[in-house]
Amino acid sequence: MLDHILVDLITQTRAALENALLQRQAVEERFQVDVFLGDVSWETSYSLPGEEQPPRVRADLSLDWPTWSQSAYRSWSIGEPPADPPELVLEIVLRVQRLAAMPDLDAVLACLDGESPAIGEDTLVRAAPVVEQIHEPGHDPRFAVETTYQGTVRLDEGALEDPGTLAGPVGELGRWVASVLVRLGDLELAYAPPDPAGEGQRP
Repeated sequence: MLDHILVDLITQTRAALENALLQRQAVEERFQVDVFLGDVSWETSYSLPGEEQPPRVRADLSLDWPTWSQSAYRSWSIGEPPADPPELVLEIVLRVQRLAAMPDLDAVLACLDGESPAIGEDTLVRAAPVVEQIHEPGHDPRFAVETTYQGTVRLDEGALEDPGTLAGPVGELGRWVASVLVRLGDLELAYAPPDPAGEGQRP
């Protein structure tokens, strides 16, 4: 079995989202390694249970493990304290899609917190929302709104010694993602019928 803190955090993140009763979009999950730079990334997508495909609302999560963090982690693992502790870059994109009309952005933003719950001493900070308008031949325009939360998670000595100490904060993060998706899904917005070949696929 691969023993690495990144694997532990991926496992904890999956468990947190599934314990929050969210449904994984299997075709969206990716684990990638940049063969030139050495960076490692993991991406996954979750939606509310029982949604049609593509879902009306979904959360896209990514964990990025840069090369310098791997070097710092290796130094720590062989007993050489690194100059800086390793960090993960965590990004969560909350997306409302399949919209048949331009949404009320004030209503959408009212559902969104300025920051995520803390993971250790760090939080994810919300960026400005992005509105997409999708045009396909023979179809009415569709719209989507997505908002990104991004930040770094610093892995202190306690987390490196016992990654299980992050399970509580990661679990809270999963419950927060689920609660925001529920709030977004409860908005009275006009949705177009599902179309697996259409707007639900990210560009």
